[in-house]
Amino acid sequence: MKKYLILAINPGSTSSKIAVYGNEEQLFEKTIRHSSEEISSFPDVASQFGFRKELILKTLTDEGFDIRTLDAVVGRGGILKPVSSGVYEINDAILRDLREAKNGEHASNLGALIADDIAKGIDGARAFIADPVVVDELQDVARVTGHPLFKRTKVFHALNQKEVARSYAESVSKNYEDLNLIVAHLGGGISVGAHRNGRIIDVNNAIDGEGAFSPERSGKLPALQVAELCFSGKYTYQQIKKMLVGEGGVVAHLGTNDMMPVRKMAREGDAKYKLIVDAMHYNIGKEIGSMAAVLHGKVDAILITGGMAHSAMTTDAIREMVEFIAPVVIFPGEDELGALAMNGLRVLRGEAEPKEYS
Repeated sequence: MKKYLILAINPGSTSSKIAVYGNEEQLFEKTIRHSSEEISSFPDVASQFGFRKELILKTLTDEGFDIRTLDAVVGRGGILKPVSSGVYEINDAILRDLREAKNGEHASNLGALIADDIAKGIDGARAFIADPVVVDELQDVARVTGHPLFKRTKVFHALNQKEVARSYAESVSKNYEDLNLIVAHLGGGISVGAHRNGRIIDVNNAIDGEGAFSPERSGKLPALQVAELCFSGKYTYQQIKKMLVGEGGVVAHLGTNDMMPVRKMAREGDAKYKLIVDAMHYNIGKEIGSMAAVLHGKVDAILITGGMAHSAMTTDAIREMVEFIAPVVIFPGEDELGALAMNGLRVLRGEAEPKEYS
């Protein structure tokens, strides 16, 4: 079997994660950290392109990898227009929308830009994105809100949710398309999705104010109180946006988004810390329960993934709330680099056809 070499790139707000795969085997992985001072020196995400690309290329060179041997570069999909799940060959439409941040600004926007630029310098290499954060498979009824000026849109952990769901299906010798699953990704942001027969028919927006609060996002808030705050004259739009995303949730209550010391304080009996941790777990359990209703109670398994799934304190609390619905299975952490590479590999092997973004 031909050995394909694939570079996966996953830019985050303060890091750029990269990995090289030879078919299914990971050959190298590195997290390149970026200080807040470095990031704040750029006016926007798109302007970080050259800085991050050069660091990635230098890291690969330092590790002895010759990028000219790559067959594909797969970048994390950014905030594009809503798309169906799958692999997309990077084209001019993708690059234009991400450079201009037409649909929103996020560090993941850089994934496709860097992947395309690196691949263009390699004879025969292809550039892809896979299951970007804007994957939209919602059923129509899930899009409707209580006012016609507002419509539910989705930005969530589609890549990891899909990969975990497929991994679970394989582990029980079933097809993902034959299962009903609830997948809860617990990280800096939290998304809980209802997967019915291979499609995510409902999921909270992990950025704009839906669902459970997380280590750094406020989640669902009382709408009238938010409206009053917006018109109080005390805060700018950017300050309120930060309250919702980046400086909300646990960090707003306790001054840190690092859950390890937060859980330690809660375990040691600090009443305030315990209340906030318990409230976060409670809200996650509620969100899982709502997705069970979406699936009419027909749930084969509840899958808990993401960084916080490493904590038994968190997973045990959620399990206690929701295991009456279906068996709870833990997939700690995330392997988004592996998911990116395997999606690219499927295309290179002819097992999947890349889609076109327009």
